Amino acid sequence: MAHAHRPFVVGMTALAVAGGALALAPGALVAAQPEPSPEAQRAIEMAEGLSKAFEHVATIVTPSVVTVQATRRIEPAQRRQQIPDAFRNSPFGDEFLERFFGGPMQPQQPYVQQGQGTGFIVSEDGYILTNNHVVAGATELRVVLSDDSSYDATIIGTDPQTDVAVLKVEAGGLPALGFGDSDDLRVGQWVVAAGSPLGLSSTITAGIVSATGRSRVGLTDYEDFIQTDAAINPGNSGGPLVNLRGEVVGMNTAIATRTGGNMGIGFAIPINMAAQVMHSLIDDGAVTRGWLGVVIQDLTPGLAESFGFDGDDGVLISEISPGGPAEKAGLEAGDIVTAYNGEAVESMDALRLKIAATEPGSAAEFRIHRDGESRSLSVEIGRLGEADERAIPDAALPETLGLNLQDLTPDLAGRLGLPPTVAGALVTGLDPTGPAARAGLRPRDVIVGVQGRAVDGVDALGATLAEHDLARGVRLTVITGGRQRFVLLRVQE
Repeated sequence: MAHAHRPFVVGMTALAVAGGALALAPGALVAAQPEPSPEAQRAIEMAEGLSKAFEHVATIVTPSVVTVQATRRIEPAQRRQQIPDAFRNSPFGDEFLERFFGGPMQPQQPYVQQGQGTGFIVSEDGYILTNNHVVAGATELRVVLSDDSSYDATIIGTDPQTDVAVLKVEAGGLPALGFGDSDDLRVGQWVVAAGSPLGLSSTITAGIVSATGRSRVGLTDYEDFIQTDAAINPGNSGGPLVNLRGEVVGMNTAIATRTGGNMGIGFAIPINMAAQVMHSLIDDGAVTRGWLGVVIQDLTPGLAESFGFDGDDGVLISEISPGGPAEKAGLEAGDIVTAYNGEAVESMDALRLKIAATEPGSAAEFRIHRDGESRSLSVEIGRLGEADERAIPDAALPETLGLNLQDLTPDLAGRLGLPPTVAGALVTGLDPTGPAARAGLRPRDVIVGVQGRAVDGVDALGATLAEHDLARGVRLTVITGGRQRFVLLRVQE
């Protein structure tokens, strides 16, 4: 007996019962959707256009992104030493480190660690860019392409100070990515991150540039990070950050997280910096950086006022290295650097990067403020070796003098590693809530000057301070750990 077709609806799908079986009813239609308004239609077309742009980026980028597989033999005593310092001292605990780097933090016996990160092809003949922390300590390296082909890789060179590494595989005709200009990046610009997060190869995520010029993150010696909210997770390290044209603008390096996973704050090395390091490693086998021979610190409004400087930006030179390029050119402690090679200097981090990127032996033009006047000096930049452009951390300005002092004797100077000829007042204790502590003074600091005048002990310091209005602030010259810096001491009335 024939059964009549009896259509019914499940959800939005029209079905029919025929011979006891379920089947789509021919010609059955779901309810017609209303036509979008002209405004909605334009918005949909714009969104679809953006989607096409991301599809285009994925097509360009995916073939050039590789998974980097690193094998390491880890001895128990070496485990934490092979973690970069900034990660080793992570406040998030061993669980975070184990997720990010793989393997136990406190192993009882040697073990083989299998690590995985990302890299990207930068030349058809097999050069690959990745992070130093992805390959550091590896005894074997292998890279896997998106088509599952794989190659043994060798390390051409590494630069821990920027966390950049260059690998090489013996292959030809590989799909290389082109570079954009990371100096042109703007906050709010769309970017795409590619890599192998959590072992999932050929993954891309999208987001925007959240900030540029991020420094003092504590990951490397030279920091100028791009911050992005494009999802970055463990395994993404070394992968490319690209713009909507598919041009590399950064290399994904780290995340800020409390869970070990993405929380919307990722950091990438600007490709302009990474490329400069890469070319140095390929051409010379090492990175050459410029050296000035100074200790520098950021200029606070109070310090600026104490030097009679009414500008907003600049970097304060607090110490000159004997025999260094700065001393030879006539730079002095207390000079305020306002421009470098014609470009304004806004922070000590920016100045350090500019100096480091300058070819040793070349002349650099400094615009400085000294004794109420602006002047220019030409300095022949040296080559960075063991010396460094040391930066003094910011010191918070005090609001309200809890300070214990004693004369610095030759014996005390020797214990502090200072020459016996150094004279001054030694800080032996501080009220943690007092203005001296809040100004940035610390135990074992030696105060050797007030407003540019030398003081040879506690009495001289007290007499000199009495000549100044502490409510307006007074500039102290202080030796901390063998390095000279400036501190502005201000007492709130």
